[in-house]
Amino acid sequence: MNLFDVVSGTLVLCGSALALTAAIGVVRFPDTLTRMHAASKPQVLGLLLVLTGAALRLRGHADVGMLILAGLFTLITAPVVANRVGQLAYREQSFRDDLLIRDELEDHGAN
Repeated sequence: MNLFDVVSGTLVLCGSALALTAAIGVVRFPDTLTRMHAASKPQVLGLLLVLTGAALRLRGHADVGMLILAGLFTLITAPVVANRVGQLAYREQSFRDDLLIRDELEDHGAN
């Protein structure tokens, strides 16, 4: 077994574990804002780890470019989507006030 194969397998397993925790968080968390957090941060990092592991396994292959594009697209779009979902949840009042430590949007009239 090659060192690249071991590292690749480890990255894919770690990324899959992060994606699993993101899925569990989406199902278990109580409100939209916490679900959005679970769906964005560990899911994106998990996907990037899986893509990196796949790129190491496919090194030198033409598909590595597509993996890089998929990772870049995820890095660009995931924060924007999470921001929009959070703004919509705040505007629709579909979150639990008792879970907020500080409401930064209240001062700016985001309603």
